[in-house]
Amino acid sequence: MQAIFRRILILFVGLLVPLFFACQSNSQVDAAPSAAPQLSASPAKLDPLPYDYAALEPYIDAQTMRLHHDKHHATYVNNINETLKAYPDLQKQSVDSLIQNLNQVPEAIRTKIRNNGGGHVNHTMFWQIMAPKAGGTPTGAVAKAIDQTFGSFDAFKQQFNKAGADRFGSGWAWLVSDRQGKLSITSTANQDNPLMSNPNAYPILGNDVWEHAYYLKYQNRRAEYLTNWWNVVNWQAVNQRYAQAQRK
Repeated sequence: MQAIFRRILILFVGLLVPLFFACQSNSQVDAAPSAAPQLSASPAKLDPLPYDYAALEPYIDAQTMRLHHDKHHATYVNNINETLKAYPDLQKQSVDSLIQNLNQVPEAIRTKIRNNGGGHVNHTMFWQIMAPKAGGTPTGAVAKAIDQTFGSFDAFKQQFNKAGADRFGSGWAWLVSDRQGKLSITSTANQDNPLMSNPNAYPILGNDVWEHAYYLKYQNRRAEYLTNWWNVVNWQAVNQRYAQAQRK
């Protein structure tokens, strides 16, 4: 009788052990975390200013630079990234690409991308083409092209400042180059960028004439701001953009 009982016990244990390990294995599989889908990071990023907030004084004051960069530009960046949360495919594109191909952006978010994407691209360039202890007359290939196109630097400044002064409300004045290096002056409203309407109009120089760019220091004296702004233009950066335009 004991022998029979022993055999039954061995048989029972033999059945339980494989079942136990099978359950453990299934439990481990179930507990393993599933791989989350990896989405590309949103393309808009606010880089720090390449100089101190007060570096462009006395022509642009530190408080304006702080508010302009940390508040206005930051808002454009935040709005872009918030808008693109529901569009993972668009997150894989650069903001430059999005604003140059607005017709391919869903209509539901097209205006938001136009305004905020343009604001981000325009301001990213704006910080780069200014520098402390800069200004003066142009140098390099841009200087030669300006003289050939406008006759002189003074004549160019007069036309460029007029484009900024005549822009009603908010907007930008631009110096653009085509792929052959030909220069022209244009102006856009709001945060529009020349590339939105003309893929062959690469902006190499732009001045922001939104009131937030100058009002704390200059109040309603936009013309004075336009005149003083030439003291902070970084011609080295402008020359780099001029070379880029011809490689596009």
